Amino acid sequence: MTPIHFTVGNERAVKVIPNTQGQVDGHPVLTYTYNIYADSNFDDAHTLQRQESELLLEKKLDPNYLGYITFEEPGKLFSYTADGYDDLTSGEVEEIIEHITHYRENPGMWAADEF
Repeated sequence: MTPIHFTVGNERAVKVIPNTQGQVDGHPVLTYTYNIYADSNFDDAHTLQRQESELLLEKKLDPNYLGYITFEEPGKLFSYTADGYDDLTSGEVEEIIEHITHYRENPGMWAADEF
């Protein structure tokens, strides 16, 4: 799955990468954990590959890492873990949850969007 890119809060550009990618009967299954990175105009294929390779590591090394959001019960309970180099505000977390929820409810958009 490709990351999704958007801005939140005071024009903070972010990139959201699902923690895992699974498939059932050939259709993508979206994960419940999403890694959040500050999005840079200078990100290249190597940067994305490095970020994706860190997905399952306990501690992320990328300086753009902002933590992760877990959907405990979609639509009801979410948690944000700020274990990156910078923290998101509660408003930014809420906006990110709204964006992820939109993509979860419309999974065809995740692969269809061109970033």
